Amino acid sequence: MKILILGARGNLGQQLVKVFSIDNNVIAWDMTDVDITDKNLVDKKINDLKPEVVINAAAYNAVDKCEINDEEYDLAKKINIDGPKFLAEAALNVKAILIHYSTDYVFSGNEEGGYREDDLPNPVNRYGKTKFHGEKKIIELSGNDLKWYLIRTSKLFGPKGESEMTKQSFFDIMLEQSKNKQNLEVVNEELSCFTYTPDLAKATRELVDKNYGYGIYHIINNNACTWYEAALELFKFVGINIKIIPVSSEKFNRSAKRPKYSVLLNTKFPLLRGYGEALRDFINFID
Repeated sequence: MKILILGARGNLGQQLVKVFSIDNNVIAWDMTDVDITDKNLVDKKINDLKPEVVINAAAYNAVDKCEINDEEYDLAKKINIDGPKFLAEAALNVKAILIHYSTDYVFSGNEEGGYREDDLPNPVNRYGKTKFHGEKKIIELSGNDLKWYLIRTSKLFGPKGESEMTKQSFFDIMLEQSKNKQNLEVVNEELSCFTYTPDLAKATRELVDKNYGYGIYHIINNNACTWYEAALELFKFVGINIKIIPVSSEKFNRSAKRPKYSVLLNTKFPLLRGYGEALRDFINFID
């Protein structure tokens, strides 16, 4: 199968390339290979390539920059709204399956029971709005027979990507800060699920290989937690003696509002292992 992966040098993209390269013809493109916000370029390159599957792991995710800077917000809209729209149209033109990733930040975070795949999004920040509108651009093409998987996920962590645009995960930041601090203040709010990129990549391949029905999927590692609870788990595993102090989200001057409770409920796909087990694999990897 010929599979095109966009954002291939990012944190998730690299894992997708690794997983899908087994027994497939994978073409790995990053931002130096194609600008997904250039419709004419996207149309031409995908029409020339004619892949059977297009996987979009490219995204804008600078949540706070997007909230306070209009130029950044415009860039977020181009990457997170126009990009998916152009890729969906190009995939439809060559009759390819489109796989696109979204986020728990499309939800308000006011519902304590968690969010199912068919719950109505209501984002509370600019970043979440761009991701929601990107979803809508894909869903709107369903009536034109676009074949698509929209995967919502949250709190990604895993081996760091090669792209200069890749962000550190929460666990990377915690380990780095622990090198020169005896105490760490960590937000004990914003309950949601962590997701290990190698596990997400394997689950994505399973969707394709086992011909799951097209539509929206919530794929995350099991066992929801707060940032504080995750930090305790991390330092317990690595054996670093450091004091972790739980604080409220107001303690940090962050421009964008975050959902207080954005647990994604997976009702359509086999549950992934708990994030703690995945975290052990991640620690062994970085050791």
